[in-house]
Parts: sequence; structure tokens; C-alpha cells
Amino acid sequence: MVSIAKGDILVGQDIGAHDFEITPELVATYMVGTDDPNPWYTGPSPFDAGPSGAAVAPALVLHSEVYRFGGWYLKNIFGNLHAKQEWDLFAPMMVGDTVTTHSTVIDRYIKRGRDYVVNEVQVYGEGGRLLSRARTHQSFLLDESTEGFAVDKSREKKKRTAETGGGDFVEEIAPLEKPVSIDMCKTFSPGVTYHNDADAAKKLGFPDIVVQGMMTVCFLSELMTLRFGEGWYSGGRMSVNLVNVLWGEDGGVTCKGVIREYTSESSARRAHCEIWAEKADGTKVIAGTASAVV
Repeated sequence: MVSIAKGDILVGQDIGAHDFEITPELVATYMVGTDDPNPWYTGPSPFDAGPSGAAVAPALVLHSEVYRFGGWYLKNIFGNLHAKQEWDLFAPMMVGDTVTTHSTVIDRYIKRGRDYVVNEVQVYGEGGRLLSRARTHQSFLLDESTEGFAVDKSREKKKRTAETGGGDFVEEIAPLEKPVSIDMCKTFSPGVTYHNDADAAKKLGFPDIVVQGMMTVCFLSELMTLRFGEGWYSGGRMSVNLVNVLWGEDGGVTCKGVIREYTSESSARRAHCEIWAEKADGTKVIAGTASAVV
């Protein structure tokens, strides 16, 4: 039998499960924290068979459920960063639904001086239907030093001109401008954390407030919702890399995307997209791919 030291984080480790209701208050907090006023979130929406249509929760309403689970972070949290995010959406969550979430460590790897832990959170609806699956890649420094800054703002300059949106594409998705304020950060990331407090950020090795990466991921989900609607909620996919930090002083991002191609999927089609979010100076914050059913 393999000897496992206390505190080890291993692939296959069961982190736990949560049960809770998708309440109007939860949805309202999301709307304020992301500045997303979609009327579907308060109803009516296209997802209910009734005459008026029930309210549907935002596709990523459980954006930070992975962080509600303890026991999967590595010991050295100085300079830790959200590095990559993947989502698979299978069916919508309606406001008032009761759901169960389950967290598992599914991968761990070392890359460019960082130790990565991948946590998968599955969300199940009533009757056991799988509603969504999210994989969060969190990176931790191998060097346990807690001095200086773990991220240098000047490094962004090297990645500012990353190629996105070039070459042949079928359609340009209408850009979505998203402001980011400290009040939004406090709502999206409650409590005093490096995501909303400059002093807390400096203690963890960052020169400024680090806007939670999942906020920008939610912005991209809003971009896909506006373009594809029901086809994003039922069959949407996303895989994005968080390539630069969005700092508190940056003020916001613009989300952009293009449809590269369509492929057949049973009686429907799947739109394959390239998506990204960039700061005012063109620096890319997140870049990757997404798709939806049309």
C-alpha cells in the first residue's frame, strides 16, 4: 500500500460535496458582482414550459464553488494564481432549483517553476442529472520564498501582442465592454482578500489588487450568452488560459470573439469560437476557445 503523508494533495482525492438552493439572492449577488443585468435571471426566460417562463440562473452562477471547498490548496499560497479554466455546460439551473456539487482533484503537474493542482467540480440537479462540469487549474510557486512580488507587472508587455482573432473566420462576435470596480470585486469576492484589498494583495506577493480571474471568465460567459442564448446553456464549452493579471487599477476589460467554423452535431450545428478579454492597451488577460450549439 502507498504511504500518504498528511496534507498531501493527490490525483483522485475526493474533496467533498455541497447541497444548496439556487436562490434569487444568489443570482442577484452574481448580477451585481459581474454587472450583468440579463432579464432572463429574474424571468421570464426561454427555459420553462410554462406560459411566462421561469427565471434561469446565470450559466456560471456557481463560478467560485471550487473555492468554497477547502483541503486542495498547496501549503505555499504566496503568489498562487488561477491559471486555466474549463467549463462544460449540459443543462440550465433554474432559480429555485436544489443542486449538489462534488469536488475532486483530477490532475497535478509542474510547469515553468509552478506546481499545478486541477480541481473538477461537478454540479448535479434534482434526479441526479449532470448540469455542468468545471475544471480549475490553480498554480503554486515551487520556491517557498515569501519576499518581494511574485508577479511583475512589466511581464505583461511581453504578452500584449499575443495573436487572437486573426486569420479566417465566419463571424465576429459583438464586443462586450465590462467595467471593473472595487465594489464589484467586494461583491464577487466577499471578505478581505487579495481580490479586493491592496494590503492583502501585497502580503501574498502582488503589487496591487488581483481581480479574481473567475470574474473575467464570467464576462466571457456573458459574451457567449448574448450571442448564443440557449445554445450556450445546453451544450456550451469553454477552455481559457489566464495569461495576464487583471489589476484593480486597470478599470475593466473588453471581451471579444470570432466564430471560426461550424460543424454538424446531430440535427444542429456547433459554432467553434476563439474568445479573449483585453485591457484598454490591448494586453490580453484571458484567451482560449469556446463553442455552443446553434
